[in-house]
Amino acid sequence: MPNRATPPLRPRRWRPLATLLMSAAFAMLTTHQGLQASISDIQLPKLGEPADAAMSPREEYEIGARITAQIHSAGYALEDPELVEYITRLGWHIASHSRDLPEHLQFFMVRDPRINAFALPGGFMGFNAGLLMAAESESELAGVMAHELAHVTQRHIARTMEGTRVADIATWAAVLAAIIAGSAAPDVVLGALSLGQAATLQRQINYTRNHELEADRIGIGTMMSAGFDPAGMVSFFQRLEQQSRLYGSGMPEILRTHPVNTTRIAEARARAQRQSDGSDAERPLTFQLMRARARVLTAERPSAALDHFRRRLERTSDDPAEHYGAALALHLWRTSQPHMAELGQMPGTEHFRNVRRHPVITSPRVLSIRVDESLYFANARRTEDAIYDMALNCDGRRHVVLLCSAINHIDASALDSLESLNRRLLDAGVTLHLSEVKGPVMDQLKRSDFLRHLRGEVFMTHYQALAALDAETSERASSLKPQAASRS
Repeated sequence: MPNRATPPLRPRRWRPLATLLMSAAFAMLTTHQGLQASISDIQLPKLGEPADAAMSPREEYEIGARITAQIHSAGYALEDPELVEYITRLGWHIASHSRDLPEHLQFFMVRDPRINAFALPGGFMGFNAGLLMAAESESELAGVMAHELAHVTQRHIARTMEGTRVADIATWAAVLAAIIAGSAAPDVVLGALSLGQAATLQRQINYTRNHELEADRIGIGTMMSAGFDPAGMVSFFQRLEQQSRLYGSGMPEILRTHPVNTTRIAEARARAQRQSDGSDAERPLTFQLMRARARVLTAERPSAALDHFRRRLERTSDDPAEHYGAALALHLWRTSQPHMAELGQMPGTEHFRNVRRHPVITSPRVLSIRVDESLYFANARRTEDAIYDMALNCDGRRHVVLLCSAINHIDASALDSLESLNRRLLDAGVTLHLSEVKGPVMDQLKRSDFLRHLRGEVFMTHYQALAALDAETSERASSLKPQAASRS
């Protein structure tokens, strides 16, 4: 096992989640007013469910879609294909046994080790990685998911809105943002609302006792129909209730919006005992593997996750989930320290090689760097800082060209670090450029704001980059006689 310490992963430079979601919330106000204006021109009798009077299904979807988009664009979503597929498959399996299957459902993971889950209007359901880590069985996880699904199918947010007689969609969306953000920045949200009733609204949108009991009742029936043990919901509630007494003001986030008390636990237990007929849908190994994966991907640093699984393996050496977690953590630890090389042009050619290994020609104006690893959350900060330090230690070089031929993928954290590197270099009077960017990576760059903020250029080849930025050095290197490559 490696024993070198890996520096903590720097949190991404996210604005508070609540602030990001509020920007979507208030943008919705114009949409909502436009919808109301067009609807008011048509005088029709009020039909349908009472919740429709406060928020139509179309408006529910609009709010949920915009808030979810903000969560993803800010990088809060844990966009790991394995975990997303797992939570989506499980969610749809449970939903397929619901009496009221919504027209739209979308399940996503949140990169947050705190215990929380939330159901947005329109069928968008988010689950913190911490929830998966806290669950001790797939039935416990299924219980929470079935409970949140019931909030969606019963349209509890719209019904709460209707009960408060508040028609400002943007205000409600902003309050939802505060709830999702947990205790991170509630004062920011409530202060920005500038409404005397803001605190009252936040308390009211926290699901009422009747809504919680209804979600328990429907959720237990749904998870049982899906083949899960309804006792899983009860056992998870019990642990949460115990934690609420232990944590005090630092209770898990899910308890702030889903209060648990002994009465609710007793009612859920009685209902589960009446309906339970065994479980045949659980996949213990798959659940444990995904639980280990979530722990690794949300660890503060790969070495911390590796230490955790190493200690576990000392006690349970035959647990495949523990071995899987250790292997994944080791992979992240290794790739969190990507190899980087300063490059120079090989004489008489258009090729560039490591200055430490080959007799190359370097430019006094351009620093050429190659990163030999895909960029993602585990190595983005280290790579950013290393390139920045290399640039500052090269006096007189006004350009940095990052050769991207070995970069096959970048994630949201890496995009954020590239944005930061671009800004930091500009502040130091240095311009960042890219060369030989692969198609899939370029697609990711185009979907972000990075290329719009990049002061430099993206070159097809590294040779073209040097020829454009320092023609004199490029011509001199090309005119020299080719030399044999060093074997060192």
